[in-house]
Amino acid sequence: MTVRERWATLSQHERDAAYDNSAAVADVAIHRETRTAASLAYRTAHAAKLDIPYGTKERQRWDLFPAADANAPCLVFIHGGYWQMNSRDTFASLAGGIAAHGWSVALPGYTLAPEATLAEIVGEIDAALDWLGENGAAHGIAGKLVVSGWSAGGHMTAMALSNRFVTAGLSISGVFELGPIRDTYLNEKLRLSQTEVQTLSPLRLPVVQKPLAIAYGTDELAALVEDSRDLHALRSAAHAPGPLLPVPGANHFTILEALRRPDGMLVRQAIDLLQ
Repeated sequence: MTVRERWATLSQHERDAAYDNSAAVADVAIHRETRTAASLAYRTAHAAKLDIPYGTKERQRWDLFPAADANAPCLVFIHGGYWQMNSRDTFASLAGGIAAHGWSVALPGYTLAPEATLAEIVGEIDAALDWLGENGAAHGIAGKLVVSGWSAGGHMTAMALSNRFVTAGLSISGVFELGPIRDTYLNEKLRLSQTEVQTLSPLRLPVVQKPLAIAYGTDELAALVEDSRDLHALRSAAHAPGPLLPVPGANHFTILEALRRPDGMLVRQAIDLLQ
């Protein structure tokens, strides 16, 4: 039985544990510290176009890393943190992998819960993509946009696929069914409404007929693995393009190495989405 099939029988502790990625990985603090330090160094070395606003709120800003060729494709990376933690600046080091292949990279920030509802957060990412599509050329980014994201960013990648400026997507370790989230510790800040569960769960929405690669680590929590497999199955049934990518031996945090390295599996997949 899947986690969702057993959900009604689980205790509160078991429900919380089903989505607690930090508790499931013993050395999570080391991964975060290493990524944050590397990201600070990357931003320092590529500081020309940081903190560019796309809205009026504090976190509504872009970090842009344009390629030498303005018409090169651009990977848009949406950071994770269950919509209530982290910031774009601590993920800048991930830009180096695909930038080595001549791509531009853009990282949007967004307001966190509980200051913003999930509907508002999804709306901010959509507005950010509109801004980039309309204004990116003035900042050296005029090529096709491939949206990507990890964890909560993986969810928002699936939601952003319908944006008019997005060509394709790469969702990494995403959450695609929000119903169970309401029954966990995560909902203390998210405060999800039933309307949000219905309208913001990719597994409950019409399939977008654009390429979407869906990646997960084989050592991730079962609930996230199931979400990735279920979304791919839903899309496959609708004949929507894009592969399912189990990353061997990766957990929720080490999977990002496959995007950070120029020879990483997820870097190759992003490039393949435009072939």
